[in-house]
Amino acid sequence: MSELHSPAPGPRREFLRFLAITAGVWGLSAPVTSRSAWAQGKAVGRAPELLRIGYQKSAVNLVILKQQGVLEKRFPKTKVSWIEFPAGPQLLEALSAGALEFGLTGDAPPVFAQAAGKDLVYAGAEPSKPDSSAILVLKDSPVRTLADLKGRKIALQKGSSAHYLLVRAVDQAGLQWSDIQPIYLAPADARAAFERRSVDAWAIWDPFYAATELAIQPRVITTGRGLSGNNSFYLASLPLATRHPDVIGALFDELTRADRFAQEQRPAAIKLISDFSGLDAGVVSLFLQRRPRSPVGLLSPAMVADQQRVADAFARLALIPKPVKVADIVWRPVPAQAALVSPK
Repeated sequence: MSELHSPAPGPRREFLRFLAITAGVWGLSAPVTSRSAWAQGKAVGRAPELLRIGYQKSAVNLVILKQQGVLEKRFPKTKVSWIEFPAGPQLLEALSAGALEFGLTGDAPPVFAQAAGKDLVYAGAEPSKPDSSAILVLKDSPVRTLADLKGRKIALQKGSSAHYLLVRAVDQAGLQWSDIQPIYLAPADARAAFERRSVDAWAIWDPFYAATELAIQPRVITTGRGLSGNNSFYLASLPLATRHPDVIGALFDELTRADRFAQEQRPAAIKLISDFSGLDAGVVSLFLQRRPRSPVGLLSPAMVADQQRVADAFARLALIPKPVKVADIVWRPVPAQAALVSPK
């Protein structure tokens, strides 16, 4: 059994043991079917009655699926609900509380959730996007280098991918975390504080980064390149992963198809995302230019190792209550199911 690599304490240990006994292996609660069933677009296994998906404006693949109504057509007997969040920490709080089954976040939110004992699993991932996040200052700011961040107030969403970018930037500059003044704000509030000069810098991701870049032309002190891979992860609830692994496979297929649409039909994708989000088409175009091809599949060993480095960095700074082992909550379907959830 391998969906969670090590037992959890207390009641959760008993929950895992129960699943192992009753299912034989993690995740084997839906019938294993051939790959051709997915290729034909058929919903296989027993779809859930309700599928609540959390997303952010940066979740390009999910936004495309939502706007095109793909999942509603693929699972006609399932009530699909879409819930927007300003950032990953809020999304994972909802998922762990049983208000969602599936969602996308950056690298840091799952680490904070795991350290807080939240029940969820890493189901899948997209390739890294190091150019899609940055630390910004105003054009006339005296801050020119990462070392100049010493003593400065820096706005960021706590527990977000921007949090890890700032941790890495501070380390790269040879500073201590105590050398800066982190100001924890949600993206909209952070931009307001940034523009009125209540903070000296802002660590942020796309599309907020792109929108600010085009609107006020800030200076970029650094992007994630060389500091943070800015990986994107799909998280799932334990019930979805254990009872409906076939649905996760279908989600991977459709998300990968949505990525092909974003890459190969760029003007149509820009219009669709712009119409949904209210963002200017120029903003959408800019952040899509920074986004590489993003097919969705299971986490690779390299991704798990990279994510462990994220967790270890937060643990060293005591920014999370305890160290975590990322592999403990990485979903690993059995081989027959793994063939179903690999991107085409």
